Amino acid sequence: MSEQGEKHERQGNGMEIDKIFRAAVKLEASDLHLKVGNPPYVRVGGVLRAMKREPIDEREMRRLCLPLLDQRNQEVFERDGGADFAHMLDVDGETWRFRVNLLTQMGHVGLVARRVNNTIPDFAGLHLPPQIEKLCSFHQGLILIAGVTGSGKSTTIASMLNWINAHYRKHILTLEDPIEFMFREDKCLINQREIGVDVKDFEIGMKHAVREDPDVMLVGEMRDQETFATAIHAAETGHLVFGTIHASNAATVINRILDLFPANMHSGLRSAIAANMVAIMAQKLVKAIDKEVGRVPTVEIMTFNSTVRKLILEEEDEKLGDAIRQGAQEGMQDFNMSLKDLVEKELIDQETAFDVSPNRQQLKMALKGIGVSQGGLI
Repeated sequence: MSEQGEKHERQGNGMEIDKIFRAAVKLEASDLHLKVGNPPYVRVGGVLRAMKREPIDEREMRRLCLPLLDQRNQEVFERDGGADFAHMLDVDGETWRFRVNLLTQMGHVGLVARRVNNTIPDFAGLHLPPQIEKLCSFHQGLILIAGVTGSGKSTTIASMLNWINAHYRKHILTLEDPIEFMFREDKCLINQREIGVDVKDFEIGMKHAVREDPDVMLVGEMRDQETFATAIHAAETGHLVFGTIHASNAATVINRILDLFPANMHSGLRSAIAANMVAIMAQKLVKAIDKEVGRVPTVEIMTFNSTVRKLILEEEDEKLGDAIRQGAQEGMQDFNMSLKDLVEKELIDQETAFDVSPNRQQLKMALKGIGVSQGGLI
């Protein structure tokens, strides 16, 4: 760990705010929210609830939050109005890690922190579909995980990288802002680089990466032209690349990527996507029947077979949903197929499935065992 990282970890064992972080851990909260004028809020089982203490005023908020910032993040916070970083602390002899966003809103300091699990569950432990294992067996290409904030994308990727770690002798390189899951080397050599701590910025990190002999790379969120172009280039040059993107389902990822670039580049991008993408997954977390489980992911999987590639090249993205359903024998599934499976396994109830279904009528027919017409494909 870097000197900065060690300093940050030492700081995490004596700060006033750590009392609130420890309470969040003991409540098994996934997220912690601090806002001036409110008591701390925690998200437990997907539901926000207030902690039993008095509201935080502006003076206390600054006293609690500002000591979290090292010099670099203080400069970022003052310049940008927000900063992302990791915070670690001990709770009953166990070290816990949080991904923290310190922000300003309406002129006040605020904080949102995501608790990162100390262990990385396997696919079965996360209730992920078993066909994800096949995706981890590819040696080259780009795999994107889509979903909104808090949909479990980072945990799914960590589980996939850990499967590779357990089954192959490869070099895994991650570029993260900040580092979330700490991997323990099994068969793989693993280097995790944190932007701003281990390397100045993402661009320099990727420039270094080509000289660091990685087999598998995690490049974080596809949020701009540079990140996606770099990820595609890494996939083209023989690497298996993982990334995340904010999109509601697998089919809409294509337009989400195109939106990052000017229209005159879209044709070339479609060719690059068709040639180098292995799969796009999208996921949402839904309430489980078992309160001990909390939430389980419903997962859409679109692998890039000849039909999907042809539809993307010919700009017929509206037909990708049908292509996913027709590709079930190749391991593809849409959200309704996933929801049906979760209901049948008694992980979620039907009411929950209908609440999150993109097509309630289609799901109702599927649960009754009635096949859905697969029209519209070429």
